[in-house]
Parts: sequence; C-alpha cells; structure tokens
Amino acid sequence: MTQAMKIAIVDDEQDMRQSISQWLALSGYDTETFGSAEDALKVLGPDYPGIVISDIKMPGMDGMQFLKKLMGNDSALPVIMITGHGDVPMAVEAMRVGAFDFLEKPFNPDRMNELAKKATGARRLVMDNRALRRELSDGGQLMKKLIGQSPVMERLREDILDLGQADGHVLIDGETGTGKTLVAHALHAVGSRAGKKFVLISCGAYEEEALSKRLFGPMNPEDAQLPAIEEARGGTLVLEDIEALSETMQARLLSVINEQGAPAETRIVAISNLQEAGRTCEDALRADLFYRLAALRITVPPLRQRGEDILTLFTRLSEQFSDEYGCDAPQVSAQEAAQLLQAPWPGNVRQLINVAERAVLQSRRGSGTIASLLMNDHEDMQPVMTTEGKPLKEYVEAFERMLIDNTMRRHRGSIASVMEELCLPRRTLNEKMAKYGLQRSDYL
Repeated sequence: MTQAMKIAIVDDEQDMRQSISQWLALSGYDTETFGSAEDALKVLGPDYPGIVISDIKMPGMDGMQFLKKLMGNDSALPVIMITGHGDVPMAVEAMRVGAFDFLEKPFNPDRMNELAKKATGARRLVMDNRALRRELSDGGQLMKKLIGQSPVMERLREDILDLGQADGHVLIDGETGTGKTLVAHALHAVGSRAGKKFVLISCGAYEEEALSKRLFGPMNPEDAQLPAIEEARGGTLVLEDIEALSETMQARLLSVINEQGAPAETRIVAISNLQEAGRTCEDALRADLFYRLAALRITVPPLRQRGEDILTLFTRLSEQFSDEYGCDAPQVSAQEAAQLLQAPWPGNVRQLINVAERAVLQSRRGSGTIASLLMNDHEDMQPVMTTEGKPLKEYVEAFERMLIDNTMRRHRGSIASVMEELCLPRRTLNEKMAKYGLQRSDYL
C-alpha cells in the first residue's frame, strides 16, 4: 500500500505556520508544524515520508542553512521555500542548492496547493523506488515472490539458492513472461554480492553503437553514469536479450570476461528469450562465449507446467487487484478452475496477471466470466478440456485445495466459519487440509 505523504511546515511565526497547516489540511494533507529548523531536524530524517515547506528568514538556523542540512541528509527530499517580497535572488540561490521550488509572500493558496501536489507526487515516486530497491535486495522477500508448490518451482528455488552462492556466470533462459528477470534479482540477493551493485541492461533496447558505449564506454564527460562494466564492478551485471548482441559485441564481451579471470570480479547473468522461437541461445552466440556464460544455467519453467500453482497465483493476483480497485475478488467455479489449469498460457505469468486484472474489472461491473476471458485469449479453446492426459481427479483436487485456501484466507483461519461455509465436518476439513499441505497458522 502506498504510504500517505506528510507536509512538514517550518516557520518561526506561529500564525503563519498554523494558517498554512489549516489550508493544506482542508485539502486533505497530513501536516505537522515546527517553530524552528532545529526542532524540525529532530524529525526530518533521510526517509521522511513527505515534503517540507519552510520560511527562509528565521532566527537561529535560517532557511538556507536548514535547506543545506536537509539536502545533506536526503538530496531527494522536496523542500518548498517561502520568501519575502524582494528576496527572489535568495530564492534562486535556494533552487541552486536543491530546493524544489519557492513561494513569494504574499502567496496564493492555490499556488501553494499546486506545488504541494507536485512535490508530494515526486516524493512518493522516490519513496516507492527506494522501497522497491530494498525489496529487490532482500533475498527472502524475492523468494516469496516465486510462488508455488509444484515440483518445478521447488527445483527453481533450490537452484537459485545453490547458484546464488557460486561465483560463475549464469545463463537464464525460458519462455517470455516466466519471470526470468525476477530470478536474476533473486540470484543476486541470496548470494555474497547482495550488498554490491546490480546493473541491468536490455541488449535489445539499444542500437549497436549506443549499446557499445553503454556497456564498455567511453562515456562523454557530461554523462552522469559509468559504463555498465565499470558500474557493476564487484557486483552483478544482467544482460537481458543476450542474443541481440552482434558478433563484434560478443567478441568484446568475451574479451572482458577473459580479462577478469576466475573468480570473476563482476558476475554476468545473461537472459535469453529464444527458447520458444525455434532457436536457442547456443545457436545465437559464438560457442566460446556461450560456454563461458552457461557455466551455470537456470531454465525458468513455463506456467502450463506448474499445475495448481496456476490457481494459487490467480487467487493472489485477483486479491491484489480487488484491493486496488476496491471490489470483491471474483469467485472461481470448478469449470473455470479446470480451464485455468488447462489453458496453454503462451504469455505465462505475465498473461495470467492480465487475465486476473480483467477478471476483477469484470466482477466489479457484475458481468462476464473468467471462461470468457480465456476464450478471448485462446479462440480455439473448448469450454472444458482434459488435455495432456490429466485425470479428472487432479482437477477436482486442485479446485478443492483452492476453495479451502480461499475460504481460510477470507475467514482468517476461523475453522468454525470455514466448516459452516463449506458444509464440512471438522474431521473432514482437517484431513483435507493435511492432504493439501494447508496450515491454519498461515491464515491467522
């Protein structure tokens, strides 16, 4: 859930800070006021979840000194400075130091609201990006994102934990939409390089000259970043769409790998999307580079091989979207569960995310079915199929597990409520939960 943004108002004049606070509060902002910069600094740390509005002229620590302190703590914190008439040069200097913008007294409250809206929006984006970076550096959280109890997912998690501790380069392949980039993040996060740089480059997103410069340099003096090879030094460099590298670029990359020796100073994780295109990464790369990159290899399984993980994922995704859209998650019938399990899923998890979102939107309107969404995605799909030789018993059990899981989640582990809704005696419910590996403690 997105964190609510605060506005810290700093002014030595009580009437001024109270009037600003009241006006912003009427517009729905959460405000807090401080009579001095010194008091505000006790609260405004590097990850303050909001913005600052401060007067420039204050006794003790003035606004410019205060601004410099704030920028030293967190250069991405938006600070709006309030200046007196004729203090525009001082306001310009504040902007140079790092102020987000300034208001000149007497200011228009609507202008203040407009700036507050822009500044809180910018701050929210910074905070969300920081939270994402923390999440992507947390191996435990990343492994939790690799949902599923199917044998192929158990094996994938084991491979990530094993290869994460190794130093060799890694090749990750698999169909589009299976989560290969997430696996690359997890490999980095569970290994010894977790605290080091993680740099991701999409080789297919650049023209060759631009890609060469981004990977190997030289960079222009005005460029704010190092070449990726230097930027990732000591950490992990992920090269998506590795098959897009030209022969010349492959030779340069191989040269860099050879120069590093073993163990490699910078670990390279190559991601290939060629598996479903009739060619392989081995076909696309020169042999010596392929065998260096594929010293360690992970193939991410397609969704259609993950069995009842499909229902687990669909449930989690539909719950997330229902929270986002403020409506109930759609109820899945036995027939729809069977269709979810048997759909070909050429777009894999990415396609399942789209179907789950559309199912929630349909449910909010009170029309449509999950089956109709699957029929739209796969026009040749029959209403109920039993392909791949799976017996009916497997589909019944998968639906039963999903039903118990959803009901336990909805009632937060209340056995009595689940028994009543599903019309099951306690002994039968206990036996089925044991059979499907469901534990009441997971729902409390």
